[in-house]
This record gives sequence, structure tokens and C-alpha cells, in this order.
Amino acid sequence: MPQLGRTLITLGIVLVGLGIAVTLGDKLGLGRLPGDILWKRKSTTVYFPIVTSLVLSVVLSLILSFIARRK
Repeated sequence: MPQLGRTLITLGIVLVGLGIAVTLGDKLGLGRLPGDILWKRKSTTVYFPIVTSLVLSVVLSLILSFIARRK
């Protein structure tokens, strides 16, 4: 049971971190980078955050690589 508690606490911290990142990401311009595709019609809007996804992927890969090397 202690392992389940630690896992839930870790997941909670990760979710809080993601919430903060999403909130700050909007202020930093993530989601509106050049290369992100926004398609609007009369009643439909479709958004493809291609460049934002690539940037987040590189950043998360670097962070996880750094964490893996420390252990």
C-alpha cells in the first residue's frame, strides 16, 4: 500500500505541473508558434499545433534524459 500512495502523490504532482505549464504556456506563446496550422470556416475551427508539439517533445525528451542520467 505505501507504493500506491507514493504513486498517487507523484501523479498528483505531475498533474499540478502540467496545469501550471498549460497556464504559463499560453502566456509564453506556445500554441501560436509559426508553423502551427489554424483553419477557420464559418462555424468550424480546426487547429494543428505541429511546431508546438515538436518543441514540447524536444523539451520533455531533454528533461527525461537528464533525469534518467542522474539515477
